[in-house]
Amino acid sequence: MKSRAAARSEDLVDQPGGGGLPGRLGDELRAELIAFRRDLHMHPELGNQEFRTTAAIKDRLEKAGLRPRVLDVGTGLVCDVGEWDGVTPMLALRADIDALPIPDTKVDVPYRSTVPDRAHACGHDVHTTTVLGAGLVLAALDREGLLPNAVRLVFQPAEEVMPGGALSAIESGVLEGVGRIIAVHCDPKVDAGRIGLRVGPITSACDRLEISLDGPGGHTARPHLTTDLVTAAARVAVDVPALLARRVDARSGLVLTWGRLQTGHAPNVVPQHAELSGTVRCLDLNAWRDAADLVHAAVDEVAGMHRAKTVINYVRGVPPVVNDAESVGLLDAAMTERRGSYAIEDTEQSLGGEDFSWYLERVPGAMARLGVRPPGDTRALDLHRGNFDVDEEAITVGVELFTAAALLAGRS
Repeated sequence: MKSRAAARSEDLVDQPGGGGLPGRLGDELRAELIAFRRDLHMHPELGNQEFRTTAAIKDRLEKAGLRPRVLDVGTGLVCDVGEWDGVTPMLALRADIDALPIPDTKVDVPYRSTVPDRAHACGHDVHTTTVLGAGLVLAALDREGLLPNAVRLVFQPAEEVMPGGALSAIESGVLEGVGRIIAVHCDPKVDAGRIGLRVGPITSACDRLEISLDGPGGHTARPHLTTDLVTAAARVAVDVPALLARRVDARSGLVLTWGRLQTGHAPNVVPQHAELSGTVRCLDLNAWRDAADLVHAAVDEVAGMHRAKTVINYVRGVPPVVNDAESVGLLDAAMTERRGSYAIEDTEQSLGGEDFSWYLERVPGAMARLGVRPPGDTRALDLHRGNFDVDEEAITVGVELFTAAALLAGRS
């Protein structure tokens, strides 16, 4: 008669024959994970406020006999699967758990967000579910004696909050004993069932820029007697990005893009105050390190021509995610084992930012693009849009990718 633990393991995992890696997802767990993802999608929480999400993950891990620890900031968790021997470096699987402050505009799904102006529009609910699912499968394999080395699960809060919750997670000790870390990010340009891989930079650096312009104000009949702050703000908005493009190597991909410009209250009043805010993105790590000084100089130069006083708040964000070649090779081998090499495609470097980069400043690792587009779908379901959604087959792919990578890493 099989043990209770073994019976539960068989519900979680289908074990293939022919010498293939164990750890394929069983139907029962697949259905549970889809339901878990939908529950997260219905209850999105912003960065550092992910209390319900943290509790849901913790509860499921504990039911699997694991011992998760809530991070020091009060949200997010770290959890080891298997007993770490204190010597052999562990592989870490990372997920981000926060949502975005935008409305969910989907109307035809039962799992639409129930929280006004909050949505999982970047796929973090999928990231979380894949790491949770991998942890449950690996725990089942560990009970069978099939897990060669301990694996760490990292559920990180506040990825969307600069400079990123990865830094507080690292301060909580999530990388202690870790030799390599891997992650996935939803990609609506890649079909579900496939992943995108790239050695080297796969995202960009991303910083936030906030500028205040001030002047004495006055009457629009006499702009020559005051600081024409509207014109000054307009020139900063137009000329600073153009000036930056001539002060850095074009191959660095340094781009300043504005998201907000606000000034004035009446058509016949020259305002006393204007504000601009936007993001600075950069493909090259060395150029990113110089970006703050370059932006300060360009803003002061343009604003000074119009006699506007400036206050510049340059918020350093995240460096580029730079994928380690060996870690990409691990993901390639894992996906080939699960789906075949045809399910892997090259991917380009994105101008998006990702705080996974902070982990890679300390240990080698890699991020894969996880295909979430329903094959043949032509809808524009892009990231950070209120109608963003995924083909939930991506959950199975992510879980099996992570489990295969953990097993292969443990055998190497």
